[in-house]
Amino acid sequence: MHVDILTLFPEMFTGVMNNSILKKAQENGAFSYQTVDFRQYTTNKHHKVDDYPYGGGAGMVLMPQPIFDAMDDLEGKHKSKPRVILMCPQGETFSQKKAEELAQEEQLIFICGHYEGYDERIRQELVTDEISIGDYILTGGELGAMVVIDSVARLLPGVLGNKASAPEDSFSTGLLEHPHYTRPAVFRGLEVPDVLLSGNHKHIETWRQKQSIFRTWMRRPDLLANYQLSNQEKDWIAEFKKEY
Repeated sequence: MHVDILTLFPEMFTGVMNNSILKKAQENGAFSYQTVDFRQYTTNKHHKVDDYPYGGGAGMVLMPQPIFDAMDDLEGKHKSKPRVILMCPQGETFSQKKAEELAQEEQLIFICGHYEGYDERIRQELVTDEISIGDYILTGGELGAMVVIDSVARLLPGVLGNKASAPEDSFSTGLLEHPHYTRPAVFRGLEVPDVLLSGNHKHIETWRQKQSIFRTWMRRPDLLANYQLSNQEKDWIAEFKKEY
């Protein structure tokens, strides 16, 4: 996958993109990126990228010209028309399902805004997807883009060392993930559940699934509305209701 990021602050991406999983993804050829400072595409002598909104109002609005010209330049470098993602608080709330969808693409372009908003023609003519990472406002789209890119890149083939890691993540199955434990078996008087030390993989799998259902029921019951419960899982929930 190759990702282009249109931003006024390309230096913000250096630390995130060149560490941990994203660094490994680039080293093994699964992922590449470039930042594009669309201020470099301005045609006015002061290199302004924003202006006052027509009709009045607070704040400044990003002008269409620099972003359109930057996109024109990128189009000539792409083999096919890529998905163009506008980071915007009005967009679709980002989810694991969306990450899995975007991970199927070979090329993505992110547009990161600043100031009050975008000229509407950017949204109308250039964008295929609008994404928000939550119901709150950030200074700009850069941090949101980093979140989305990290979430997508870790799903690419060969990026995670263990192939089972991504499918078992919270939300990938529709449920929250079960608890994890590691050595030592007893730490400050706190013991690892016996079943995990038993070596009985069938019992371990049943325990993990029950714990996953329990955590989801306790913390995110809304997720269960779209999850197809088995009879066993329904029985577990009935137990939880009696106990809690």
